[in-house]
Order: sequence, then C-alpha cells, then structure tokens
Amino acid sequence: MRLIRGLHNLREEHRTCAVTIGNFDGVHLGHQAVLGQLAERAGELGLSTTVVTFEPQPQEYFRPDEAPPRLTKFREKFAVLRRFSVDRMLCLRFDRRLAQLSPQQFVQEVLLDGLGVRYLVVGDDFRFGRGRAGDFRFLCEAGDKHGFQVVHMHTFDVGGARVSSTRVREALAAGDLSFAEQLLGRPYRMLGRVAHGDKRGRDIGFPTANIFLHRHRAPVAGVFAVEMFGLEREPIMGVANVGTRPTVDGVRSLLEVHLFDFDEVIYGRHVAVDFVHKLREEKRFETFAALKDQINKDAFKARRFFERRVTKTT
Repeated sequence: MRLIRGLHNLREEHRTCAVTIGNFDGVHLGHQAVLGQLAERAGELGLSTTVVTFEPQPQEYFRPDEAPPRLTKFREKFAVLRRFSVDRMLCLRFDRRLAQLSPQQFVQEVLLDGLGVRYLVVGDDFRFGRGRAGDFRFLCEAGDKHGFQVVHMHTFDVGGARVSSTRVREALAAGDLSFAEQLLGRPYRMLGRVAHGDKRGRDIGFPTANIFLHRHRAPVAGVFAVEMFGLEREPIMGVANVGTRPTVDGVRSLLEVHLFDFDEVIYGRHVAVDFVHKLREEKRFETFAALKDQINKDAFKARRFFERRVTKTT
C-alpha cells in the first residue's frame, strides 16, 4: 500500500480508481466490511483502490479539547490498512481550507480532479463538506452527473447494535477487552518505539520496556495482561501499565511493559503491544515497597490468565 500525503502529490497513475472516505479510527469490523466491498467491486471493474482519510481527524480540528481518544494513531492505522486489499492511502491535511470546502468543491477538487473516481463506497452515515452539508444523496446526484457509481455500506452489527469506533472506545474504557476484540476483529493494539525510562522499575526488580504514547488521551488506562510482538521471539507475554505513574508524580502518558522471562536490551525497537485482559485501574502507592508488592500480584494474575488461556485452547 502506497501512502500519498496531500492532493498535490497525486499523479496521473493514481487516477481512475475506486474510493472510500473516512477516519477509519480503529479499522473495526464495520470499516473492514467497507474495505472488502471496495476491493471486490474494484476487482470486477479493473480499478485500483484508494482510502481517503484525514490528519488531524475532523473532530480533533473542530474540538481539540473534547475530541474522543484515538483508537489508532496514524502509524497504527496505516499498519492495519496494509493488511487489506488497499492500493493507496491518500491522507488529506484537515485544516481551515479543507474544512471550508463546500460539498460541491470537495467532490470537484478531491474526487474528480484529484482521483478521477469511478466507484465510491461510504458508510451509511457519511457526511462531508462545510457544515456537514454533503450526504449520500448529494454524492449520488454528483455521481449521476459526473459518471461515477456511489454505494453505501449497510450497518454492520455485532451484539444487536452497529459496530462503531465509539462502541470500541466504550468497551476499552470499561475494561472489556474481549468485547473490544469482537468489534475490532483482533486484540486492541498499540505501536511504539521502546525508549529509555527512569529505571525505577529495574530498581524494584521489574524492568520495563517504556513506550511514550504521543497521544492527547489514550483509550485505555490501568494495568493489563499483554503480549508484545516485533521481537525475535514473539509473542512475549507480560504485564503493562498505561497511565501517568502517580506513585512517582508522573504527568506524561506512558505505556510500561514488564516482559516475563525476558532480559534482552531492546531500546529503539519498534514493537506492537496487544492488550488482552485488564487487571485493575492505575493507582497511587505511598511507598515503593507497596508498589513492588502490587506489581508482584499483578504479574502473578497475568501469568495465571495466560496459563488458563492456554489450557482452554489445548
């Protein structure tokens, strides 16, 4: 999958394609259904496929302090989309100019002049253009006028309700990792580079791989049983804390992973961390001794969780 940043980087070979548009935050089962429909129809028509998405996401532009936590950072979204039959990802910078485009201008500049769209699939609630004035009916009329087909993906349900990024966030916030996995079609995952920390974990016998989240807010918080991928031996099981580390008066959101039976140096490595079971909320401890005692308990519970999971699958 090729990444194209901005309309100005589109070339003639990128035109005449099948397109879908959206935030694709989380790339959940509903998104995957759209991508599947896009790929199937594009194959029938002999077209390449393009996913159009935005940075920042529109809600982050209009309401930066109130926008919901992202399920996937840009790098994470790109990594997930690469698993599907997508030829190109066009990332548009969502700024004042893009926000002010009328629906007519968006269709002309992005879909026609930029991409030469021939087939467009969108979600059933898709809105676009200044004041969210554009909708599915507007796109159908534009398609009739300019010669491209427009279809919408019907609601994709799990558990009797529509799959959405909001439902995934709610499941993660409630600590229901199993249900989040049902909605995503995979465990919830974060990517990052292992960085040097303050070595406090090593001092109390629990060295950690530290990953700075670089997020306004994380969709998960607390202590979890996790699996790490991206190293020579994978997955490696462990216990992780996501939060600000109140015991040491931390203020910066951090993912700290203590890996079981592992003592290699992995600073600078890009890794993926799957969250598979929530153990407890993050809390402040009065002493490091109390913190060490709690981490011992957390590690024991995480190991027991993985042991039980192996037993169930054998």
